[in-house]
Amino acid sequence: MCRRDVAGGRRLIEPEPAARRIARGLLAAFYAVAGAGHWVFVDAVVRIVPRWVPAPHAVVIATGACELAGAMGLMLPRWRRAAGWGLAAYALCVWPANVQHAIIDLTHGTGLPIWYHAPRLALQPAIIWWALWASGAVNVAR
Repeated sequence: MCRRDVAGGRRLIEPEPAARRIARGLLAAFYAVAGAGHWVFVDAVVRIVPRWVPAPHAVVIATGACELAGAMGLMLPRWRRAAGWGLAAYALCVWPANVQHAIIDLTHGTGLPIWYHAPRLALQPAIIWWALWASGAVNVAR
């Protein structure tokens, strides 16, 4: 975060809170693992893509690349904010796949139970906020 020195007009860089650095590192690790998972477990991820999404295999590969790029971007100061906005938008865009995954698992009695899906769906807004805050794309007033 920058602010102007009133007397000299210089830009002063305020130190970043340790909590933000830690949150950013954890988020980058989360997205790096998820992105790699899209490439390693392509067929499993394709199964949860909603039917209305065209070329699901290509979309899974591309979304894995987006997650990996976002994770790298979070670690590069020049790209950090863009990565935060991108990962927030990404989390919003994949929400339908998470809903589809829950529907498949819960209606067929196969796969993961409600205790996995309910928190995952409920916490999606928190993941969006996490990407924005940890990247410095948005700042919370002190």
